[in-house]
Amino acid sequence: MSCGYLVLEDGTVYKGELFGKETEATGEVVFETGMDGYQESLTDPSYRGEILVMTYPLVGNYGITEDFYQSCAVHTRGLVVREYCREPSPMYGGRTIDEFLKFYGVPGISGIDTRDLVIKLRTEGTIKGAIVREGADIEATVKSLQKMPYPSESNLVAEVSCKEVSRMYTGHDITVGMIDCGAKAEIPKCLMERFNIVRFPYDTPADVIVDSGVQGVLISNGPGDPAQKDIVATTQRTVSDLSTQMPMFGICYGSQIIARAMGATTYKMKFGHRGCNQPVKLEGRVYITSQNHGFAVDEASLDGTGLIANQTNVNDGSVEGVCHRDLPIFTTQYHPESAPGPNDTAFLFDRFAKMIKEAKQ
Repeated sequence: MSCGYLVLEDGTVYKGELFGKETEATGEVVFETGMDGYQESLTDPSYRGEILVMTYPLVGNYGITEDFYQSCAVHTRGLVVREYCREPSPMYGGRTIDEFLKFYGVPGISGIDTRDLVIKLRTEGTIKGAIVREGADIEATVKSLQKMPYPSESNLVAEVSCKEVSRMYTGHDITVGMIDCGAKAEIPKCLMERFNIVRFPYDTPADVIVDSGVQGVLISNGPGDPAQKDIVATTQRTVSDLSTQMPMFGICYGSQIIARAMGATTYKMKFGHRGCNQPVKLEGRVYITSQNHGFAVDEASLDGTGLIANQTNVNDGSVEGVCHRDLPIFTTQYHPESAPGPNDTAFLFDRFAKMIKEAKQ
């Protein structure tokens, strides 16, 4: 393994050892707080455009297996760890994380003081960064990062959404649509346990969705800024047109899109929520949830939209879900398809099914 550096746009440099694909990468440096789930995070489309820092000091100890993919690719631009495991446990019989990153052409860097790095990100906020090889011109890299736009300013959703409409018939009485903004694999799995599914690209017009015959629609998670101009012109407009025509359920990015479609605004968080241990208060009870988002709904902007914030993050009070006062619409900022603890929130998919049945009566 060769020496490399993590360079930040403010000139901070961390020296480490490269692994995975020995190439250079730039992106938005973010951190996640889970003790495990590194494969799920790396293959989560919502991490598109980001260099991911793992806060747990040892990564890769249970290898890489087919069971934990959330998509068919690695979407992070790079991985930063304190230490990676070269000989994972044989329990799962999987590949090493080094081999995994090499296969997908993604660089990693180890030996980084991730505690110091995360304190910096929490204090100063998310920052642009680059993984570079030894011998790189650090000063030139810093200047390039300072000029580089944030990845979230581009249409990252277009890179991860499906390209055509597809149908999955599972023998259920209800058929729902899923607007795919970069859906994790577990979301359609949870839907298929309850519904037939029609999967739509992110830019599908509302009339196409209505004509398909679906009885409700879920807007999935995805990467980037929900206020990005291409998203406003397509997904947000579609959701606005559908809002009075059928029940809707938004997850993560989908929550932000629904809120914006109803007239609310979103904002970029200082460092976001990423990990499998975020506490959320819902209906008088606190759930431990899985999250991955850098944007949130501005609660003050909900006035006059018909939406109310019915879920909050216990740590910082940010909005974790909204529901409409009159229309069959609700959202979660977290991922109810994940099961980070003994009591997860998959029951919200059943709530969606109940909402659709009641709307048919």
